[in-house]
Amino acid sequence: MNYVLWGNDLLAWSIAAGIALATCVVLYAANKLIVRRLQKFAAHTATWVDDLAIRVLSATNVLFILVMGMYAGSQWLTLPAKNTTLLSHMAVAAFLLQVARWGDVAVHGWLHYYRTRRSNGDAATTTSTAAIGFVARTLIWAVIVLMILDNFGVNITTLVASLGIGGIAVALALQNVLGDLFSSLSIVLDKPFVVGDYISVGDFSGNVEYVGLKTTRIRGLGGEQIIFSNSDLLQSRIRNFKRMQTRRIVFGIGVTYEISKAQLRAIPGILREAVEAQPDVKFDRAHFKSYGASSIDFEVVYIVQKPDYSVYMDIQQAINYTLFDRFEEEGIEFAYPTQTIHLANPEIRLTGLEAANRPAAVRHSEGPHRAA
Repeated sequence: MNYVLWGNDLLAWSIAAGIALATCVVLYAANKLIVRRLQKFAAHTATWVDDLAIRVLSATNVLFILVMGMYAGSQWLTLPAKNTTLLSHMAVAAFLLQVARWGDVAVHGWLHYYRTRRSNGDAATTTSTAAIGFVARTLIWAVIVLMILDNFGVNITTLVASLGIGGIAVALALQNVLGDLFSSLSIVLDKPFVVGDYISVGDFSGNVEYVGLKTTRIRGLGGEQIIFSNSDLLQSRIRNFKRMQTRRIVFGIGVTYEISKAQLRAIPGILREAVEAQPDVKFDRAHFKSYGASSIDFEVVYIVQKPDYSVYMDIQQAINYTLFDRFEEEGIEFAYPTQTIHLANPEIRLTGLEAANRPAAVRHSEGPHRAA
């Protein structure tokens, strides 16, 4: 018997089914073959691009292969124009969805590579790159959905215009949040600091603990947690002490005015010797700086070749010990705030001071005695 379905006999349907099955087998086998070849090639290379290609191709969906096979088989059949158009739209939609899936996997794989190989597992970078991935994947899927709707004949011009107006409204309502979000992305990509760095922002300083989508958290020296919004942080002047290569140190000392000319001229040399005796130090200068209110002031500048603060403090302590010993040997005294009062007539002033300091009981006993 000659059965006819939708204008095609059994032979035509059988040939169409065979074409569909052959197409599915070829596409599936080709995908597996390419993945295996790439895996063998990737085993002998250090680049991450081939690994990413493997992940992308491995994400090929079986339903996509089935739809492609059905579309290929339908080309042998004589179908109504409406059914042919529907099958064509379904094939294009399946292809676009598969492209979106490939793009989603590619973005995820690239961000995974960025975090593991360039950010060393930084928790803050993980958070912010996750935001980048979310935005990128959302954009990919949004574009694909619009293309699918346009493929089915939907007028997307009005929809796109509505989305644009809605996006502007949302952006205005969330401008502070979005500002902090983009600032977080700027911190991740530009890296003015990373987690673990010691930074100073205005009057606040501490170790960076976390860089989130909206805020950055710093642990202060007193143990308190200081929280900055990311946009405010990027608008401030940031001093990153972790990235110091050397430390330039300036310190001063004061000696008393009761020193000789020889002692005065010997002090810069003593200061230089004390600094140069320390390891990992480059001496810059030592000068008689100024006449102070109660001291003769000297200024010393040197450079510590290591950025570690503890190393600097150990060096400064050793310099202070050395100066104390050398000044004691040379008979030079360190100055401290003092005032010297010179009296015009010492005898009269001292008599007045003695009378003023005499006890009240003594003054009262002297008064009646003189009256008698």
